[in-house]
Amino acid sequence: MIGFFRNLFGRGEPSFVEASPRDAVAIAALHAVSFHRGWSEQEVETLLLDRAVVAHRAMLGGTFAGFILSRRAADEAEILSVAVSGARRGRGIGRGLLTLHLRRLAGLGVASVFLEVDENNMAAIRLYRRAGFRDVGRRPNYYPGATGKPSAALVLRRDLV
Repeated sequence: MIGFFRNLFGRGEPSFVEASPRDAVAIAALHAVSFHRGWSEQEVETLLLDRAVVAHRAMLGGTFAGFILSRRAADEAEILSVAVSGARRGRGIGRGLLTLHLRRLAGLGVASVFLEVDENNMAAIRLYRRAGFRDVGRRPNYYPGATGKPSAALVLRRDLV
């Protein structure tokens, strides 16, 4: 019973580890509730089996709390997706995932990392800018908007070397 209350109310420290194909179900479920077009379990599993894909997951109190996925090509990488469970946001999980992930990419010889983010996703933009990402482009009308008006994607870059 104490464990139940600790998980329910305790803040605890998140743990970050490399994700594997066993995490496909949890990643697909979180992706589906986090983005307009979620990825299927099969799409996630295919990504996790790809040797060019680097993936990490976060756990908090024994519960899956978030993930980050990127794909490497030569000395560059693109972050494909990052998500933290709504109930777990604001606890440094996104920052922890991103920090670990960037270190791993640097260790693999990646020199530059790119990503696209919805111009209206201020929490994500703050996270990326604090991590050293800078604007390098903009794709107008890229994301479908909740109100019917599409929003732009900001293209961000961070050099690791």
